[in-house]
Amino acid sequence: MSKQLGDLMKQAQKMQERMGEIQQELSTRTCEASVGGGMVVATVSGNQELIALKVDPAVVDADDVEMLQDLVVAAVNEGFRKSKEMMSEEMGKATGGFGGGGGMDLSSIFK
Repeated sequence: MSKQLGDLMKQAQKMQERMGEIQQELSTRTCEASVGGGMVVATVSGNQELIALKVDPAVVDADDVEMLQDLVVAAVNEGFRKSKEMMSEEMGKATGGFGGGGGMDLSSIFK
């Protein structure tokens, strides 16, 4: 029984190491989301950081600041959604689906 436990511990350690590697890799990858026909573009890293925000000057209207705010929020939220999806896919590969179908969200580990 102790050999089985030792094997299980080794597997867990390998998985933990692989997850660390994936987290490092994800920090170098980005997701881009655009809204308003490309008027606002948000770039989010794989480790959930807003990297860049581009706003087309044509959408800047002093009489309609609310629309610009809505576009920025929508672009940033979509960027984060794409980033989380990318993270989930990569973690699913590393864990062989463990947690993917069981409702366990591994992305909370990296917050």
